[in-house]
Amino acid sequence: MKRNKINIRYLAVLLAVLYIAVSGIVFVSCEDDDNEMSAEVALLSYGPMPVARGGELRFIGENLQKVTTIVLPDGIEIPSSEFTEHTETGIKLIVPQTAEPGLVILKTTDGDITTKSRITYSEPISIDNFSPATIKPGQEITITGEYMNLIKEVIFTDRISVADSSFTAQSRKELKLMVPAEAKTGIFSISNGADDPITIATEDTLFITIPGIGSFTPAEIKAGGTLTINGSDLDLVKTVIFGGNKSVAASEFVSQSASAIELSVPVDAMDGSISVITASNIKIESDDELAMLMPTIASVAPNPVKNGADVVITGTDLDLVSAVTFSGDAGGTIVNQSATEIQVTVPAEAVTGPVTLSTLANKSVASDELSLVKPTISLIEPLSLIAGNDITITGTDFDLVKAVIFNSNLSVDVTPDSETSITVTVPEAAESGTIKLVTINGDQVESTESLEITTPNTPVITSMPEMVYPGDLMVIEGTKLNYVESVIFEDDIKATQYGIRSETRIEVYVPDNVKKGTVTLKLVAFDLTEITSPEFKIPGTDPILPTTIMVMDYEQHGDHNGYWDNSWTGNTEITAEDGNTFIRVTATLNGWIMNCNHQGNGAPAPVIENIQNYVLKFDVRIEEGVTGAENGQFQFVFADQWNYWYGGNLLPANTNGGWVTVSVPVSTWGLTGTFNLSSGTNALFGGDVPAGVSFDNLRFDLQ
Repeated sequence: MKRNKINIRYLAVLLAVLYIAVSGIVFVSCEDDDNEMSAEVALLSYGPMPVARGGELRFIGENLQKVTTIVLPDGIEIPSSEFTEHTETGIKLIVPQTAEPGLVILKTTDGDITTKSRITYSEPISIDNFSPATIKPGQEITITGEYMNLIKEVIFTDRISVADSSFTAQSRKELKLMVPAEAKTGIFSISNGADDPITIATEDTLFITIPGIGSFTPAEIKAGGTLTINGSDLDLVKTVIFGGNKSVAASEFVSQSASAIELSVPVDAMDGSISVITASNIKIESDDELAMLMPTIASVAPNPVKNGADVVITGTDLDLVSAVTFSGDAGGTIVNQSATEIQVTVPAEAVTGPVTLSTLANKSVASDELSLVKPTISLIEPLSLIAGNDITITGTDFDLVKAVIFNSNLSVDVTPDSETSITVTVPEAAESGTIKLVTINGDQVESTESLEITTPNTPVITSMPEMVYPGDLMVIEGTKLNYVESVIFEDDIKATQYGIRSETRIEVYVPDNVKKGTVTLKLVAFDLTEITSPEFKIPGTDPILPTTIMVMDYEQHGDHNGYWDNSWTGNTEITAEDGNTFIRVTATLNGWIMNCNHQGNGAPAPVIENIQNYVLKFDVRIEEGVTGAENGQFQFVFADQWNYWYGGNLLPANTNGGWVTVSVPVSTWGLTGTFNLSSGTNALFGGDVPAGVSFDNLRFDLQ
């Protein structure tokens, strides 16, 4: 019977454990089971786990009537008298709100029993309320709720975060903190800061106080002056923005309080409203606009004034002026400046009209008309002469004169002898009539007297082409061309074939054997007078001279020849004609054209002293029918340096199927001193070079 009784008792305990387990409670075993009846206290399990503070905690075991006290961490003693249930096999009690995680101790009449598993708690964080509902940044807010002691972070709108290290107070039911300057109106959240955090947001909106602009004084102010802004909560302002988006930071304020800000207005502030910016980047704009003070003009003297001389402008607030502009959109040079006076040099290009003063505030004021001095003509000697002779003009302010225009609208640039005298040679194409003096600002002064000009029988060239090919018909235009007996090209090559010949036009065929390059020609009159033409160009190749410094010519140099220098890009071929080797483009080319980096194999390897005295040249041939060569873009490469960009229009549109020399002054790239090409790649790089273009003889020649 004793055996049966023991089994029944253990069966009862087991049923109790199963009941609690089915109820969702986790038990922690503390002692080994014993099949025999024992008088010792045995704790089989306790739970639920985790348990809520304020919730019920149960203990299951044997002989639990001997438990006198249960100690929860840290050191919270609960006597049996406070148990809500106490039997031989079970104990129930309410968990205090101050209980902490840890091991539980059961004090019995036989000694202490310590649980093997720690007690843990479910801690549902919640927000009950916060106050105040409207708050100013920098003030303290109080948040109430459950388990505020677990909060590690408070997060305001736009993720403005305050960590627990900055809380001013924190307990289970309440935490306090200062609202940061960057906080904005909106809901906010609290977080326990765990790796997988619990975050709870408020249901109600927290309203953050922002500044208000009431008024500012003065309403019109001088740039650089002190402005006072009145309003509310202005101590929250971090920046003030003026018209023209000119800002002043709080660190630059003269003074700042909740009701007023004093600050200096930027010198380049413009008319417009004023805005204040908070640390939360909220912008508040004034209803009224601030007007920037403008300077006033009292006088401008002397009037009239001479270009290049100084004028003195008087008035008020002239220290605001940043620029003085004369009529003709000519900027003057400020010599001296104060609040009441500005001394300005009148620019050469200024014309009669108002003077405009401008400020950094993008405001301007104009004076009355300022007259500019003009030259006067008192005498012209002689009044009757043969064209080609000199006349002397006397008068005043001739230092302003830059040109003389004769009746036939021929303009001659002049340098006056003095302020009162000019000597000028009358062009042979000039006709009788008045003359005009042209000043440096474009004004014109016409003489009252007229010249009587006798035209000599001397041919005059007025127009001719800048370039012509051998065999082409060259058109020369001018006056008295009917007095031309012959046309002589360099070097003393007399033309033999002509087209139209008249008083104003000569058509002449260019002989095939004329000198190539930049040349002139002579018109020889019947009286043997010789007229030399302006320079023009007859395309052809310049000679290779003893002083020529060759970089690349595709000929044999030691072990090196043109086949080493065939384009790395492709679309080229090395070919030879009449004993000359060169490179020819076979299909549209974008990349390397002429290139050499094998100087060690015998190719030219120049080191050029005083490179500024040289001209870069190469020869080019454009086959008949090829178009677009003039559109190619080019870059020279010397000693691996890609610094020598030229661009377009390097090649002519055509060369009539013959070879011509293209020249590029080294001044194009500002080269001076020693130019070392003895190592690295020397090349010509091009884009969109059409097929049928050939290149040869990349070289430097003395100017």
